[in-house]
Amino acid sequence: MSTPRILDEIGAKLSEIAAASPARDIEKNVRALLGSAFGRLDLVTREEFEVQREVLAQARQRLAQLEQRVGELEARLEGRERND
Repeated sequence: MSTPRILDEIGAKLSEIAAASPARDIEKNVRALLGSAFGRLDLVTREEFEVQREVLAQARQRLAQLEQRVGELEARLEGRERND
């Protein structure tokens, strides 16, 4: 038997052992448990988060514009009251 063939067989056996090991089952169980726990939480995807961040940025910008407009209107109103 040649050395590469022996190494291939050893690698195949190690892969077989690793696939059947309790560690693999534990990993699957932990993943399922975490998936279930995260599923019960009220989490959003990164895409949904980015969309909401953009909506919030636009709302803040609009609020700043409206605050500026209200300030201008209040200043005009105060100017008229002084002239009356």
